[in-house]
Amino acid sequence: MIKKAMVMLAMAGLLGGCENMSSGQKGAVTGGALGAGIGMVAGGSFGQVVGAGLIGGAVGYVGGSALGK
Repeated sequence: MIKKAMVMLAMAGLLGGCENMSSGQKGAVTGGALGAGIGMVAGGSFGQVVGAGLIGGAVGYVGGSALGK
């Protein structure tokens, strides 16, 4: 429960500082935070959490770029 709360606070902090970013950059930050958060909550190892964050960031960038056009 504490991990989930920490992840949610981190995500809120990251998303709060996204005013001057493009849609792709916002999507990458959001996707990376979500991917890493899901990996942490699922109890993955450090490598799995980092990998989930990288994959989430890449998917978020592609999605954000597509929505921005």
